[in-house]
Amino acid sequence: MAGTKKAKDTESGGGTIALNRRARHEYALGDRYEAGLALQGWELKAIRAGRANIGDAYALVRGGELFLFGAQVTPLIQASTHVVADDRRTRKLLLHRHEIDKLIGKVERDGYTLVPTAMYWKSNKVKLELALAKGKQEHDKRDSARDKDWQREKQRALRHRNKDA
Repeated sequence: MAGTKKAKDTESGGGTIALNRRARHEYALGDRYEAGLALQGWELKAIRAGRANIGDAYALVRGGELFLFGAQVTPLIQASTHVVADDRRTRKLLLHRHEIDKLIGKVERDGYTLVPTAMYWKSNKVKLELALAKGKQEHDKRDSARDKDWQREKQRALRHRNKDA
């Protein structure tokens, strides 16, 4: 049974659709939430073809609901002949009410930002990983780059030491 599920995942594109790598550099990421996306048919076809980009995307609260702004889904020429496709349209995010209320509190009171970090497939549905984030200052970015370099050097030294032993 487990083999068939894995085969199904790979048929539908399987795994990650798009990543927001810049978010890890620009923000200090906190809690993460999984949200569904309200998509149109042409968008789903374009996402299956790998034409999604969430590099400039962000989420906002409007009227007690969450919306995704700035995510780009480039339409396929053959899939959207009868529809006027807007590649950067605002898309509604689907979460449970208690999750939305918690996020609204964090964003409005505590000054957090909602940043999408990944878009992926989960049982034939497109999901978006949202992270509560605080913006980093320039010196924080340098500190995390220095820490990353140190971790890399430490791993190299350990590997070299273990190879000699």
